[in-house]
Amino acid sequence: MCAEKSTQELLISDFDFELPEELIAQKPPSVRGSSRMLHLDRNSGSLADRQFAELPELLQPGDLLVLNNSRVIPARLFAQRTNLRDRQPATGAIEVLLAELHSDGEWTALVRPGRKVRVGDRLVFRDAAATDGSQESGQPVLEAEVVGAGEFGERRLRFADAQGDFFAALDRIGHMPLPPYIHRSDAPDDRERYQTVYAREHGSVAAPTAGLHFTPQILAALAERGISHTFLTLHVGLGTFAPLRVERVQEIRLHREPYTLPEETAEALRSARRDGRRILAVGTTVVRTLEHCAMQALPELPKAHTGSTSIFLSPGHTFRLVDGMLTNFHLPQSSLLMLVSAFAGRERVLAAYRHAVEQRYRFFSYGDCMLLT
Repeated sequence: MCAEKSTQELLISDFDFELPEELIAQKPPSVRGSSRMLHLDRNSGSLADRQFAELPELLQPGDLLVLNNSRVIPARLFAQRTNLRDRQPATGAIEVLLAELHSDGEWTALVRPGRKVRVGDRLVFRDAAATDGSQESGQPVLEAEVVGAGEFGERRLRFADAQGDFFAALDRIGHMPLPPYIHRSDAPDDRERYQTVYAREHGSVAAPTAGLHFTPQILAALAERGISHTFLTLHVGLGTFAPLRVERVQEIRLHREPYTLPEETAEALRSARRDGRRILAVGTTVVRTLEHCAMQALPELPKAHTGSTSIFLSPGHTFRLVDGMLTNFHLPQSSLLMLVSAFAGRERVLAAYRHAVEQRYRFFSYGDCMLLT
């Protein structure tokens, strides 16, 4: 095995691997919880091919699982535009992908075709919106004014008061925002399957995918074995899929995402540390939140609070709260692959990924998972 490079020497290209396109999962498994799971021992580097249903027996009584209960919103919408010049409805559908909710109630969104959408335009989102460009029929459900434009083509939208609850309106007219590597339109069952069974807090535009494997039965089996769980909330933004525009790892800067660490969870973390029990993060969103909170709270353990984080974890990071993690398989040259490599070592993680490719594991959001302890 080659010696690990220092953080200063690492390039984004050092986190590349060959991935056949047919291994990118386009649909969830037929039964939730039936995924395969690759177990990596980060101390020895040993690998074991498992099933996710075996998770309870692979963990230890007393372990604490931390899960992200953010709920994916149907953030992909279609609108009819009233243009700025003559205030007349324009032809053709405008595709809108909500990306981030701001504290003032406005949204950052990606729009397509962007060249047609200008500051001052009004977007009308109608009932029974179609994806074929026909937006003339149907009752208006939501309306938004374009109040700003960003550096990378994003738009700032200010929504008028929805008739009833805003998120209920999204549920009525929106589509699930499947990742760009899933080459199909969303289907009715994506409403359920691109969502964890414990999702509660509206706000994500991408699923915390490691949690997609859990079922009520597996959570009950974990509890019976003495493995407890608790929740935090981090709303996943579109920056998860944004390309890295630099060459060197030390130059990477990530988007900010809002999180909440509840008192119940903060107390569970303190109790686990006090008793010497392991803390296992379900997903990279939980890893980032816990490590951000730990760094902010040094030398003490974190207390309940809300905030936002843009933390980037790469090889060389000293983990302060996370003793193990469950995660899906990530894109080549991605910040999430670097996070996993920070936890278990780049060479060992890349060797595990090569094994996963050889054994035909399914990759990315709807794919299989990996347990690192």
